[in-house]
Amino acid sequence: MENKLKCGVVGVGYLGQHHARIYSELENTELVGIYDNNPDRAKEIAEKYSCKIFNSVEELGDAVDAASVVVPTPLHEKVALPLFERNCDLLIEKPICTTLEEAAKIVEVARERNLLVQVGHIEHFNPVMGFMEEHVSKPRFITADRLAPFQPRGTEVGVVLDLMIHDIGIVLKLANSPVKRIEAVGVNVLSRSEDIANARIAFENGCVANLNVSRVSSKKLREIRIFQANSYMSLDFMNQTGHLMRVKGPMEIERVEVPIEKREPLKMELMSFAHCVIHKENPKVDATLGRRALEVALEITRQVAEFAGS
Repeated sequence: MENKLKCGVVGVGYLGQHHARIYSELENTELVGIYDNNPDRAKEIAEKYSCKIFNSVEELGDAVDAASVVVPTPLHEKVALPLFERNCDLLIEKPICTTLEEAAKIVEVARERNLLVQVGHIEHFNPVMGFMEEHVSKPRFITADRLAPFQPRGTEVGVVLDLMIHDIGIVLKLANSPVKRIEAVGVNVLSRSEDIANARIAFENGCVANLNVSRVSSKKLREIRIFQANSYMSLDFMNQTGHLMRVKGPMEIERVEVPIEKREPLKMELMSFAHCVIHKENPKVDATLGRRALEVALEITRQVAEFAGS
């Protein structure tokens, strides 16, 4: 394909390396180069995917059309703004930022420059989410569990901004209603911020979501259950499987296995990002949804801190 989208990646750690890999594989993108503040890591990834190492974010921005920002969350704004100045469309990993002020600045500058911002809420590109978008119409109750063993990586933010943010974005989309009330609790275990949290989110339309997260679990789990009139579904984001319980007749229900075609969510996400940049379309997870999810996450974080300190 001629005129491939010229892409770069800022931050090629655990997740960023996969952004680099996928840009190098897609038919409509070219991985021009990367920037990382660890020269050895940058050299390793650049050699692996045959791309250039840039000496600064600004230098990378001058050479690409679009970039993934895959650095620690507190650095998102600092990295995004100079890329905007060089007219780069951006995929910013979730959460969009650590404060609403930073998120507002990103939204404002992108709008002023007519640039695209997609936020990396990867589960929106999981085939499980695709199934729910087709089959969930008026959810009454949603419960989600996202558990993971402890990893020092990612602990610059609490578990709400690290893990629960995924499910917040999902329930905001599925409930499709303003938030009415939030109640949250949580505790610190191994890090300086919360490692376990529970949040109950009530929406104006009557839907209620109950979210559980832990990053000090003995097992890994990413499951969601949705209750609506005449049906109930239980889905597994990690294994991309699930089943649906629905009314078959009077006093009778049937179980139906969900036919999900397994895909790599990150690849689907970057394919969608490239498509939106090339065709000037609004992304599925834009900065507005990213900011809404952050706003809910910060309120949950505030309540958790209040609970832990009481």
